[in-house]
Amino acid sequence: MGAGFVEHLAGNRYFDPIFGTEAVKVLPGEYFVTSKDMLLVTVLGSCVSACIRDRETGIGGMNHFMLADCGEQSPYSASARYGTYAMEILINHLLKLGAHRGNLEAKVFGGGRVMASLQSSSVGERNSSFVLDFLQTEGIFVAAQDLLDVHPRKVYFFPATGRVLVKTLMRLHNDTVQRREREYAARLTAKPVSGDIELF
Repeated sequence: MGAGFVEHLAGNRYFDPIFGTEAVKVLPGEYFVTSKDMLLVTVLGSCVSACIRDRETGIGGMNHFMLADCGEQSPYSASARYGTYAMEILINHLLKLGAHRGNLEAKVFGGGRVMASLQSSSVGERNSSFVLDFLQTEGIFVAAQDLLDVHPRKVYFFPATGRVLVKTLMRLHNDTVQRREREYAARLTAKPVSGDIELF
C-alpha cells in the first residue's frame, strides 16, 4: 500500500476488569483482527467503525476511520480511497486468519455530528453513507447499525460471539474524542493518497 495511508494495527492491549477479558482499544486510523475470544473497544465521534466477523468461525475485527475531508463527493474520489483502504485492510486480514467471505457479517457504528469545526462538511453523514454503500457493494450483510445522531459512542465488540454493546456518551468530561479525530483528520489531509488498492 502507498505511504499516504495511515491505518495500522492497534497496539493498545489491556485487561478489561468489567468484562474479565483481554481487550484492545482501537483508535482513529487503526484496526484490529483476532481469532481469540476477546473484546475490541473504540470511542466514535464523526468517525465510523465497522465490526466484521465470520458467523461460523468467530474470527472478527474492527476498524475506526473517516473519509479525508477534501470536498469531493464522488464515491471514486481521493477521499473515499481512505475509507476503501480501511475496509479492505480489515477484510483482507480477516481472510488471512481463515475467515470466509461468504460468512462475513457487519455491524456499523458512528458518524455522529460531534465536531463543530466539521459540521458544515457533513463528515459523519459521508462516513455513514460510505460504509453502508461499501458493504452493500461487497455483498456483506449488515446485521446491525447505529449511525448518525449528535452524540459520541463507545462500542464494545466481542468478535467470537458477535455481541456488541453501544454506550451513548451524553456528556464528555474532556475533549479527547474530538481531539483525536481532529488529529486524525489532519493526518489524512497532510498525507496525499498514493498507491493502488487491491479489491477482492
